[in-house]
Amino acid sequence: MNAGMLPSMNQWGRSLWWLALLGEGAGLARGEAPEEWSLHAQSTAIEQWHGGFTSPYAGPSSLEPTREDKHTVTLTFFLGRRLWTGGEFYYNPEITQGTGLSDTVGAAGFPNGEATRAGAKTPEYNTARLFVRQTFALGSVSEKIESDQNQLAGARPAERLTLTLGKLSAADVFDTNTYSHDPRTQFLNWALMSNGAWDFPADTKGYTAGFTAEWTQVARTLRYGAFMEPKEANGRPLDQHVSKALGQIFEWEERYTFAGHAGALRPFVYWNRADMGSYAAASRLAAPDVTLTRAYRAKVGAGLNWEQEVAKDIGVFARAGFNDGRNETWAFTEIDRTLSAGMSVKGARWGRAGDTFGAAVLANGLAGDHRRYLAAGGVGFIVGDGRLAYAPEGIFETYYDWKPVAWLALAADYQFVDHPAYNRARGPVSVFAVRAHVAY
Repeated sequence: MNAGMLPSMNQWGRSLWWLALLGEGAGLARGEAPEEWSLHAQSTAIEQWHGGFTSPYAGPSSLEPTREDKHTVTLTFFLGRRLWTGGEFYYNPEITQGTGLSDTVGAAGFPNGEATRAGAKTPEYNTARLFVRQTFALGSVSEKIESDQNQLAGARPAERLTLTLGKLSAADVFDTNTYSHDPRTQFLNWALMSNGAWDFPADTKGYTAGFTAEWTQVARTLRYGAFMEPKEANGRPLDQHVSKALGQIFEWEERYTFAGHAGALRPFVYWNRADMGSYAAASRLAAPDVTLTRAYRAKVGAGLNWEQEVAKDIGVFARAGFNDGRNETWAFTEIDRTLSAGMSVKGARWGRAGDTFGAAVLANGLAGDHRRYLAAGGVGFIVGDGRLAYAPEGIFETYYDWKPVAWLALAADYQFVDHPAYNRARGPVSVFAVRAHVAY
């Protein structure tokens, strides 16, 4: 790596000033939140850059082929209040700043999962979550839970029905994974934090309004969610016509032990309906533009999410997913087929119990209608080079997360992206990142 590829000190200064806002409160991480109230906070700064790469042509949604670096910063507070027996209220004010590489376009498996929340050059406020959760006991056995983000310390029924209503992220509840789900502490890539083929309902910040129901038994949980869709693809306002625009998902989680180690399997199916364009219809236009073909249409898909502890402090995971790929990508990213696998190793094995090493590979693909639309010159909100020599998008990511103290984690991350935006004519590109994460 040459020195010209490193981010400047001024850029680091702009990114990390958020961390100083919380510095005086580091001691809060050492105590437990009260049962009736809880207050947690986090701040994450990510600096990401890449060098130049092969690019015989580019379009409006292409990754910039010359050297660039961008940063994102988020600051989130997690306020919780116990209302009554089984009732809880949560409010998460959030401030974000920065953008992803090339203004967050150019790769379907985009390399910075925090870029979904950021998107402005100056600090921007957003109510990330505002919801009520009600838990009903279905048995007499209870389990202890610790104070955490959007979780009050105390006891909860081991067998229960949990209902949630309000503003939240669909990914808070569905497609979770112990080893690959949070770009603030784990893998950075979008298609590793969630199943890339699940076009999960969300505004451009990654949040929506909705309802979830979870029926939990000792070894399994059945989940259902219904969420509002954005009014426009990757848009901020939500579509108020919920009889026409709604995203729904069913997920079954089966928990088990194998050779004394915990594992879980989570298959899901989803059905989205929104004011989407048709890729086939758009491809027939003289100048393909999927936004000109919008009407209320459906998208269906399914996915599988697996995790397995294989030894103490070592876990593996995999995801697979697909959707029909006929209609416009609406909220998450332009992936119709995805397959990923990876591992996570805790640093206790080399005397650093708080550290984590991770490595993963993933492959993303497009359905026929979607592929032909991009080849004809069409563009989407995250990919579109103006033409296309199609090939599956392949990504390798590895990171090391160093935790010098309980409330601070510093990480180095590397991603190799082959055929960015499914185009064998462009790339490959190496993407580097450093991350600082503070949590209380």
